[in-house]
Amino acid sequence: MELVFATNNLNKLKEVQALIPSTIKLLSLKDIGCFEDIPETKNTIEGNAIQKANYIKECYGFDCFADDTGLEIEALNGAPGVFSARYAGEQRSAEDNMNKVLKNLMQTKNRNAQFKTVIALHLNDTLKSFTGTCKGEITNHQQGENGFGYDPIFKPNGFDITFAEMELSIKNSIGHRGKAILKLVEFLNTIKPENKL
Repeated sequence: MELVFATNNLNKLKEVQALIPSTIKLLSLKDIGCFEDIPETKNTIEGNAIQKANYIKECYGFDCFADDTGLEIEALNGAPGVFSARYAGEQRSAEDNMNKVLKNLMQTKNRNAQFKTVIALHLNDTLKSFTGTCKGEITNHQQGENGFGYDPIFKPNGFDITFAEMELSIKNSIGHRGKAILKLVEFLNTIKPENKL
């Protein structure tokens, strides 16, 4: 089976490739000649994931899946949420985004947060979605060099280190995207061979 993963984020691609079984050939947007920015104009994480999957299916004709992820912080009423990538502006700077979060939490002791990933799968003209979450807390400063996005300031429950201090295999086993991808893989494994691409 061939599936397009609708992302230009090489870090996401690396994470997902580590989870997808070898029976599925993962294609990137570059592989299908898609170099334009895919619209992300919906007001929910799920809406954006569906919008991206629909775009690839409608414009390129490939079965595909797309994800959207947000960091939801309790003390900020769920922000940055769907605006996580551009929380500090359209420049989409991870450094600026983290600094804004840390600044906005300076006066609060409540550091509870969760990452949420929704994956939308467009396969055989059917659309399905899969959700994964990971609860934790926001640290007081950046810790670690691995990962991407908000990973240096997010410490998952039950751990004394941030996502950015973890091995990828550990992050994938407990993380939001890993959980959503595993649900996707479980579903793909239920499809009969004759229905596969």
